[in-house]
Amino acid sequence: MKKTIALLTGGTTGEWVVSVKSAATIAQNIDTDLYDVYKIMLNDKGWFYEPADSVKIDIDKNDFSLTLEGRKIKFDGIFIAIHGSPGEDGKLQGYFDMLGIPYTTCDALTSSITMNKGYTKAIVQGISQLYTAKSIQIFKNGNYNIKQIKEDLRLPYFVKPNSGGSSIGMSKVKHADDLEMALEKAFAEDTQVLIEEFVSGREFSIGVYSAKGEITVLPTTEVIPANEFFDFEAKYTPGATQEITPGNMNEEEYDRVHQIVKSVYSKLNCRGVVRIDYFLENETGNFYFIEINTIPGQTATSFIPQQVAAMGITLKQFYTNLMKETLG
Repeated sequence: MKKTIALLTGGTTGEWVVSVKSAATIAQNIDTDLYDVYKIMLNDKGWFYEPADSVKIDIDKNDFSLTLEGRKIKFDGIFIAIHGSPGEDGKLQGYFDMLGIPYTTCDALTSSITMNKGYTKAIVQGISQLYTAKSIQIFKNGNYNIKQIKEDLRLPYFVKPNSGGSSIGMSKVKHADDLEMALEKAFAEDTQVLIEEFVSGREFSIGVYSAKGEITVLPTTEVIPANEFFDFEAKYTPGATQEITPGNMNEEEYDRVHQIVKSVYSKLNCRGVVRIDYFLENETGNFYFIEINTIPGQTATSFIPQQVAAMGITLKQFYTNLMKETLG
């Protein structure tokens, strides 16, 4: 029996552009012998299905169903491809939990916690051989002391919105005088901001997923930005970053990194595919956790499709494994 799946795309943040591209890749690679797929757009204007003749058909939010030519379509599962809110922050997951419809991502609690970089760092601390950069988390109308921050942290530092994805609103601060301006930029995106000491190291991004009951680590991607750091422009401008998959790690690093990222996946109670960004510090080779992305991009140039290819399996097989594991 074929399963009826809703592929959810769009979102209410600037990342909806990436989401639409991700959904296009997923749609092209889902096994249509196993799944009937309906692409559902969710944005500020509503939730709707848009067939080829471009008549928008609204989704009934009472039970997340669709009425097509008098026939009511209910979904066996949801493939969530929305980056940012409400797809990655637990809101949709909570809604689908209440309706009893399975989905492909982490659950509501994990999704909402991992959207908060500061809270995530607090949970993963304590994992063997995992390090985190020294940081201070501040709140928009909170009682923080700029002078104290400058005394407590060593320059340079990264200033980032605590919940944003895609590196929007992020700055690297080399001079203490520039901190206020960087905070203003970050607070324009979020009410919480993370100020983090800079770690000098090689940057990597690695996919991890659960299928057939076990946690599998994909080949890592080494990120060598032409810009000073991996910002929004470097992420989405072709050629602005050198990406090497599989990245260059020796055998000891390979084993250690795999052990650590599996522990992160377990400790945060992840489901489906996630992507973990990390540094290997230049002097020591220590693993520094940067962040976790619970709905990683699936565009043609995104890391996960690159890593799946490097592993030697097709995207079709990968998405099938993922859906069988998460949607039953």
